[in-house]
Amino acid sequence: MQRTCLCKLTGMSQQSWGLWMLDAHQFGDWCRQLGLSSQTERMIQQIRASPPARHVRSGRGNVSGRYPSRKMGVTIQFESHRNELAAIYAMEHSRAVVEYWDQPPPIKLAYRTRVGRAIGVLHTPDFFVLRTDSAGWEEWKLEDDLRRLAERQPQRYCRTAEDTWRCPPGEAYAQAFGLSYQLRSSAEINWVFQRNMLFLEDYLRAEPAPSPPAVAETIQRMVAAQPGMTLQELLHHDISLADAIYFWIATEHVYVALDAVPLAEPARVPLFPDRDTALAYAHVHETVAGSSVPGIPLACGVAVQWDGRAWTIGHVGETTVGLRGEGSAWTEVPLQVFEMLVRQGKLTGLAPAPTQAQITVTERLRSAGPAEVREANRRYELIRPFLQEATVTPPGRTAYRWLARYRQAERLYGTGYVGLLPRTRHRGNRQAKLPEATRALMLHHIVQEYETPTQKNKQSVYAALLHACAERGVLAPSYKTFVRAVNTRSRYDQTRKRQGARAAYVHEPFYATLDLTTPRHGDRPFEIVHLDHTELDIELVCSRTGRPLGELSYRRLFPPRARGCPPLSAAEQSGVHAHHPGMRAPLWPPAADAGGRWRT
Repeated sequence: MQRTCLCKLTGMSQQSWGLWMLDAHQFGDWCRQLGLSSQTERMIQQIRASPPARHVRSGRGNVSGRYPSRKMGVTIQFESHRNELAAIYAMEHSRAVVEYWDQPPPIKLAYRTRVGRAIGVLHTPDFFVLRTDSAGWEEWKLEDDLRRLAERQPQRYCRTAEDTWRCPPGEAYAQAFGLSYQLRSSAEINWVFQRNMLFLEDYLRAEPAPSPPAVAETIQRMVAAQPGMTLQELLHHDISLADAIYFWIATEHVYVALDAVPLAEPARVPLFPDRDTALAYAHVHETVAGSSVPGIPLACGVAVQWDGRAWTIGHVGETTVGLRGEGSAWTEVPLQVFEMLVRQGKLTGLAPAPTQAQITVTERLRSAGPAEVREANRRYELIRPFLQEATVTPPGRTAYRWLARYRQAERLYGTGYVGLLPRTRHRGNRQAKLPEATRALMLHHIVQEYETPTQKNKQSVYAALLHACAERGVLAPSYKTFVRAVNTRSRYDQTRKRQGARAAYVHEPFYATLDLTTPRHGDRPFEIVHLDHTELDIELVCSRTGRPLGELSYRRLFPPRARGCPPLSAAEQSGVHAHHPGMRAPLWPPAADAGGRWRT
């Protein structure tokens, strides 16, 4: 690739800024354009010339690593594959980012604690980023971690009215140099863009393979003839052009909104010759006021989501749509831009808040067990004929009672099915038998006496509970009731409080991640694989010296969807029928010595 032509201020184009590091002359032009002081310029030069201030490490809650950056020409460290790595992908492929450096030299943050004591801490941000119009430090954290930190250190971590995060001590330090300090959250990550970058990684990193001019001409002609045609249609035309198509998308010779739709779903991906054509195509589909965009009715009061924020349509005109945000936020969007955002998936409709009746229906269905659902389905099949003909009276009082419950639930909740769910679980007196004072005292002793690092046993804590009940004149629970109350509490939390996090690790509950991120198994075959390493019961010896060479290892790659590694056959274990990549040399022909060891 070659650098593009010079621009009026910096001697280089902003397009090349996103592809290459700055040399000394370009760095000086960039600093002058931003109006940075000589002190700030020297500090940035020191950051650019310094190695990372610290080496990241993996822990029980993060997976660290290094990303080989083509833009920077060095490996960039990341401390979490769910957070910092996503930030690296975004900066690596952003033309607004000139350079980004991991683990810059530490800076000192000065602030006051909750009690008013002034403290200063040395802090190493995740990145120092040079952009086309700014520069500064960036610290990336998970959204859940930021919420917890904001409760413990509100002077250092605080949420803004726009639902973003700030670090006032970091901003104060950066402001003295005319720079910025940004506290970034994992909630800002566009996972559709991340997914597409992973999909196109091979095309972005490797040098393009030469392709016949006719291939490029064919792709350009088809996309230009049908602006907005889907990627699936183009692939169906000639599947052999797939690599060329994806390379042209990666190099932006074919325009795709990579932050809106995943390339792994080609039926949803519209193609355009360039960005301007995409905008022109949106203008062709102008609609008059009062019409509706596919999936979103153009009417006042309709809730939509745009750029992670909730908006309400407050005005629909002939050429613009007014959106009302949180507080007094108000913006007007041209109608054609509004439609284009909807088609690209950047602006979506929000379901109205569920009513209390809908919440009740959802709770009842979720709490119903399999047997209760089967019984409700059986009852529904029996009364279905009488629902269609209201004049027919069901035979028998049982069916009549079911029909009455169905119609009552239909009036109350909008659906009668929940009225057919059995109520056996609500029979009997299910209220607590012990007084409230007894239960509160028992809970206090469990938390304050049993779940502590001193690791008292149940008998001693129960004896203290009996003594406390006698002093307060409260009814004492039985030892069986006390033990049951102890055992019903979280085993993980109890072990963590009594023995520490390492001992509690085996009891940590499994939870499924429901956040929208990149697919856990990737979008392409063998994008993510498991490597199985097995030591076989085969020992190699040198045929000339008789010296043992060690045991044989067997390595296999298999896709993660296999959910396990197939067992080794006897032929594979003996090494007679196959030569596998994990072996240093093939066992061919095999021969056993007097000790039963294989020789080669």
